[in-house]
Amino acid sequence: MKTFFKNFNARKFFRDNYTGWLFNLPLTVGIVVFTLIPVLFSLIYSFMWRYNGFTFEAWGVHNYALMFTADWGEVSRTFLNTVIYSVVSIPLSLVTSYFLALLVNTSLKGVKVFRVLFYLPVTIPAVVSGLLWKDMFGQTYGIFNRILGLVGIAPFPFFAEAGTSMVSVFIMNLWTVGGGMILWLSAFKNIDKQYYEAVQIEGGGRLAGFWYITIPMSTPMIFYNVIMSTIGTLQYNGPLTYAPNGGRGWDNSLYMYAVKIYQEAIESGMIGYGSALAWCFLIVIGMITVVLFATSKWVFYGEEA
Repeated sequence: MKTFFKNFNARKFFRDNYTGWLFNLPLTVGIVVFTLIPVLFSLIYSFMWRYNGFTFEAWGVHNYALMFTADWGEVSRTFLNTVIYSVVSIPLSLVTSYFLALLVNTSLKGVKVFRVLFYLPVTIPAVVSGLLWKDMFGQTYGIFNRILGLVGIAPFPFFAEAGTSMVSVFIMNLWTVGGGMILWLSAFKNIDKQYYEAVQIEGGGRLAGFWYITIPMSTPMIFYNVIMSTIGTLQYNGPLTYAPNGGRGWDNSLYMYAVKIYQEAIESGMIGYGSALAWCFLIVIGMITVVLFATSKWVFYGEEA
């Protein structure tokens, strides 16, 4: 290492690599301006009591203290809603997209058309998708309730009642399982067909191939999807686009932690408190991610064979 720095010529290095740096410059500027700087400032804001974007009253941990004292009831409710949503939504989405990928992982004529159709909902912006489902789940004029009315079935409340709101979200999330399907397909395509041939030689059928080959060989992708789904789902703020009561849902049934961060920082103007909520949540997500990596011994990599 000392030899490297001793012989390092900065001018020659940048002269030989300036083309690559120019190509990376827009991305670098974007990351610095729109990610690193806001993250740094949010950390500073989290220690500014009653900061509204212009003034603040004092420095300290007042925002963090408020979170665990006077506002703990609401914070714990939003965190519990987020955990319930994640515990159900993550396995449901992963399993559904996994079996959907198995279904279209064939060489049948026209199967590519179905792959495209299953993936198309993923291309719809999240805000547009939320507003679309808000209309589809409408109590009076929603498409689903109109269909139920045609066959003589009473309207389903969907987002109109607290008891059915979370179930409606789980149904709605199946709309975008096509994104996970593409990732599973890429994992399936990388599995050598010789493994399945070996199973057939040993007298095993399709079920044996699925259990002993497909699942173990796709565990790296399973682990990746679990990590990314956990991080993304915990930050879910979709109710802002479709849930009544300002995104909270009736009786706060859809009041997620990320929704609270938005409402405190943007709608209520308590930027410091919203930043403190975000940083505590970052720590929680980081701890969960560390635990997932620490318990990843079940993941099978090809070089271990």
